[in-house]
Amino acid sequence: MSGLLSVSFHLLLLFKLVAPVTFRHHRYDELVRTLYKVHNECPYITRVYSIGRSVKGRHLYVLEFSDYPGIHEPLEPEVKYVGNMHGNEALGRELLLQLAEFLCEEFRSGNQRIVRLLEGTRVHILPSMNPDGYEVAAAQVPNSSGYLVGRSNANGVDLNRNFPDLNTYIYYNEKHGGPNHHLPLPDNWKSQVEPETQAVIQWIRSFNFILSANLHGGAVVANYPYDRSLEHRVRGFRRTANTPTPDDKLFQKLAKVYSYAHGWMHQGWNCGDYFPDGITNGASWYSLSKGMQDFNYLHTNCFEITLELSCDKFPRQEELQREWLGNREALIQFLEQVHQGIKGMVLDENYNNLAEAVISVSGINHDVTSGDHGDYFRLLLPGTYTVTATAPGFDPETVTVTADLHRALEQSQPTAWF
Repeated sequence: MSGLLSVSFHLLLLFKLVAPVTFRHHRYDELVRTLYKVHNECPYITRVYSIGRSVKGRHLYVLEFSDYPGIHEPLEPEVKYVGNMHGNEALGRELLLQLAEFLCEEFRSGNQRIVRLLEGTRVHILPSMNPDGYEVAAAQVPNSSGYLVGRSNANGVDLNRNFPDLNTYIYYNEKHGGPNHHLPLPDNWKSQVEPETQAVIQWIRSFNFILSANLHGGAVVANYPYDRSLEHRVRGFRRTANTPTPDDKLFQKLAKVYSYAHGWMHQGWNCGDYFPDGITNGASWYSLSKGMQDFNYLHTNCFEITLELSCDKFPRQEELQREWLGNREALIQFLEQVHQGIKGMVLDENYNNLAEAVISVSGINHDVTSGDHGDYFRLLLPGTYTVTATAPGFDPETVTVTADLHRALEQSQPTAWF
């Protein structure tokens, strides 16, 4: 009899282990358990790590997916998702937990699309950048009177207005000359930002991220840089005006990929607003200073967009399954976009890797740099480009390359030699 009870007990544990993430809101402790649960189900392709702590001491946990977790493989791009930057905008947090479970399950089942993606891409998922704000917001749901409760962190700071302002410098440089990428931070930047912001900045300086999206709520639209308007302030307000980056067409394409793969974003009419194709330039919608997506583009190699995913910032649990089904394909397609464009190695005549070599594309006034392993990635629309690599102490090397989205997962562009 005791043997039968033992068997039944182990079967119960097994079923609990493989049970899917439920469509409900996860408080902090539940979120942590979910991340480790996915890791336990897929230990060979996942890693859980912390990038720092919130004001209240909660870890900012990331779940990584890779065929070699914890290791950067040269010519394998890094991509990230960031959720719950505003604590009261909860849908992105839940979608990223669902995505983590989905990637694990589909890889285990042999889904070739997911296997190919994870074998050729290193994916980092930060479900909650603002766990303190989330706990405050979750405690007052379903009381709708506190619409903004929990938006900020525990110090009352809006984290999407807390990054160093690099837009001012790039707008000056575009007019008067100066660097067009990897703009430096002020010496005292750490004293100007919150613990969560500092953790994210150090994170994105530690990995050579190429593509990213941060998930928000309150509208349904894919928002692309620049977020801050170039126009001057008028009576204390910054004038709304379309302010494109040098990669505007590429950013529009990235935004449309998500919008048209989404269940209804591309229709345009959502939440009382209308956005053609379901996308918008951030500054054209409303000007935002010290935001995270502009910071990614101006300080690192990372191209980031902002996804507004729900009219209701904190949707009812009954709506979560519908939202997941509406976003699932878009979340996967967006990850796949990191493989469009060109990539290669920058090496000297002795085959030594050259880090921080500058990769310039003729006609696009925004450069990228090679990573610590000498590999570079440049997101581009399909076409033929003149690309130049430069590094101190070496003569520049210029090549003509063709970017083809359909071949991106199988081939890289020629290596740049010095």
